[in-house]
Amino acid sequence: MGYEAAASGASALGLSPEGVIAACRAVDREIAAGVTPGAVLAVVRGDEELVYAAGVAEPDGHGPAPVHAGTLYDCASLTKVTVTLPLVLGLIDEGRLTLDTPAASLLPEFASGGKEEVTVGQLLTHTSGLPPLVNLYSSHLTREEKWQTVYRTPLQAKPGTRMAYSDVGYMTLGRIAEEMLGVPLNEAARDKIFGPLGMDSALFCPPAGRAADIAPTEYDASAGVRLHGVVHDENARALCGVSGHAGLFAAAGDLVRYARMWLGCGLVPAPAAGARHDAAGAETPRPRLLSRAAALASVRSFTESIPGASRGLGWALKGDPLDASGDWMGPRSFGHTGFTGTSLWLDPERDLAVVLLTNRVYYGRGKTVKALRACVHNALAAAVVTNQRF
Repeated sequence: MGYEAAASGASALGLSPEGVIAACRAVDREIAAGVTPGAVLAVVRGDEELVYAAGVAEPDGHGPAPVHAGTLYDCASLTKVTVTLPLVLGLIDEGRLTLDTPAASLLPEFASGGKEEVTVGQLLTHTSGLPPLVNLYSSHLTREEKWQTVYRTPLQAKPGTRMAYSDVGYMTLGRIAEEMLGVPLNEAARDKIFGPLGMDSALFCPPAGRAADIAPTEYDASAGVRLHGVVHDENARALCGVSGHAGLFAAAGDLVRYARMWLGCGLVPAPAAGARHDAAGAETPRPRLLSRAAALASVRSFTESIPGASRGLGWALKGDPLDASGDWMGPRSFGHTGFTGTSLWLDPERDLAVVLLTNRVYYGRGKTVKALRACVHNALAAAVVTNQRF
């Protein structure tokens, strides 16, 4: 889709063509500047969507293929909010745990190192006191020994006293979900999230036959190969590609459907919900992935007592240090980023969601799409010309 097609699709979303083109041009500028070889931008409002793909997935390959709407990206930490968060919220909906449930009561091995009182809610909001990272990839441990290393990770702060973004916390939540659901995380995600929402391309550990559809990431000097269809995150790789903090591969359309569920406060979006009317013409009720209570609670602040933090359950909120919403998205906006250059941001007041997928680590970890995210979000928020929710 070029600028003309993007502009022509803008009116269906209640967006100005000029604003949509401005967002697309921001993407093209960063590609031209060598920040990322390619990108996919998807914009969602109501039942309408617009997708803009630009650049190439792998400029150094043989006959580099252009990026397209179906290109799969390593979503990195979007795994936290797209997989682990809804699985845990679903367990709360089912009455099987609460935000105040001690994690160690669900995963006894976690009780070491003074972590007996760390709660599920603190893990979700990154206020558990756990450190950001643990090294699972520099030793020759078995998979179970690596998990024991995660469980034994000591606290760096008293739980509930500070916000420190922690992969370790979401590794732990992923294991809790596996234990309670009785299946591996990738199977739980497929059966409880991807299938119901119609996220047909989303998966962990893509098979080798899918490589042509996947944007490669970083050159791994230690292995002498570029990572292509293999998870970029070292710890997720050490855990065979499946973890609660990273490992998801998805196309923009998958994240569009996920975003619609959140804009709908937990409702499964059509057409994955099935026929919208029965034989008599009455509108059929749509199933839920999450309760309205869970969806609304997740996007309110749980860190008001912690200076400098603004975290919901999983999500970064407006004003958080990891807020990538830009300047014009509203005070109720929320979202998440991924280290590889991905992001999902939502502004419920404007009924707007923005998916931005890049493989900015292709050129090395020194590249950043921070400015790109802000420029894209600003342009699209400014482009809203019809709004039923203001």
